[in-house]
Amino acid sequence: MNTADSQRLAAALEELGYVPAERPGLADVIVLNTCVVRHSAEEKVYGRLSSLRPLKERRPELIIGVMGCLVGPRQIDRLRERFPWVDVWMPPSRPDSLLQLLREKAGSAGEALAARPLLPLSTQGQVITAYLPVVLGCSTGCSYCIIPYRRGPERSRPVEDIVAEAERLVAQGVREITLLGQIVDRYGLDLPEKTTLAALLRRLHSLTGLWRLRFLTSHPRWMSDELLDAVAELPKVCEHIELPVQAGDDEVLARMRRGYTVADYRRLVDRIRTRIPGVSIATDVIVGFPGETEAQFRRTYELLAELRLDKVHIARYSPRPQTLAARRYPDDVPAEEKERRRRVLEELQARITGELNSRLLGQTVEVLVEGRDERRGRWWGRTRTDRLVFFESPGDWLGRLAQIRITWSGPWSLVGEAATSTPPGYPCPRANQPL
Repeated sequence: MNTADSQRLAAALEELGYVPAERPGLADVIVLNTCVVRHSAEEKVYGRLSSLRPLKERRPELIIGVMGCLVGPRQIDRLRERFPWVDVWMPPSRPDSLLQLLREKAGSAGEALAARPLLPLSTQGQVITAYLPVVLGCSTGCSYCIIPYRRGPERSRPVEDIVAEAERLVAQGVREITLLGQIVDRYGLDLPEKTTLAALLRRLHSLTGLWRLRFLTSHPRWMSDELLDAVAELPKVCEHIELPVQAGDDEVLARMRRGYTVADYRRLVDRIRTRIPGVSIATDVIVGFPGETEAQFRRTYELLAELRLDKVHIARYSPRPQTLAARRYPDDVPAEEKERRRRVLEELQARITGELNSRLLGQTVEVLVEGRDERRGRWWGRTRTDRLVFFESPGDWLGRLAQIRITWSGPWSLVGEAATSTPPGYPCPRANQPL
């Protein structure tokens, strides 16, 4: 979500005549976009802000802005007092105050630009994939999560606004769009005219020039059969589901206020795999949640070993102010034990992912080429199931759908050689192949 916000702000700044600076000392405007999901991220922001103070003192005309989850409604007064050299504080996804300040400086030219629909992406280099927020905020209230306190309650964007932004992204050369929401499955439930994520996917599927659609993040409580049918039936929707489990023990899940059991999650994974052949499933896990015993952690380990999911994002529990978990439960799992549990799960998943990827050796997969690693001279992109693939080949492959024969596999990436590519504008079919 922060990446999407940064892309949109960069585009808005370019519309006002700004261009990227090579380093902070040369900039007229510096914006920090912040994440505070973990304590370490918040501390990093404070350190960066402190490092900018001397620059502001030398150049008072420099404009410093802060946006993102740090800027919650209850934090602004405290932040202004602590960091008086910051000019603008912007809540998540709302850069209007900075843009208004810059437009006022630009005078009549800025006012004219304000009336124009802004591009959703920076024009500095071709971007092949982009994020498109469709649900802002969250109202679910998992006990460990700070998002509702910083990004506010759940708000679905109108369908027509989303379609218009998607059309502008495609016009800028984007070929893959990922729809974003803290719980993206709940899209449309709060709109006056009720709709669903599945209906939105079907609407966006008709856009000419768009080759792939993805969405994240899903929640086990809200993933419907209608949504699974949309993934199975729509050729442009990739067979990849982000489905956080967070823990493999029912008691821990209850303290997390996740609203499902391990058995519920296991049945859902089975249903997804039945309805969408060849699907890849990624998940999130938090280790060291308050009160998590060794036996409860082992149940998480056993669940991951059993389900053999394609990717697991593992985080150590970090207490966040205001959350129910921070107020109700002591952070009683030592830091070194959290790290040990994280490493144990990471090693397990490396083995699982390595084994799953090895099955692709010698097979040809479809890759949307997103960029080039200039240091190694390799192109890179992702399969429909979100596997990272590198390959060497002359010519310009950026933004093309390449058929790559896999020659090497590892737990985190694949390497192959180019077979063929589609011509520009080719309407991305769903290939009958393992990806």
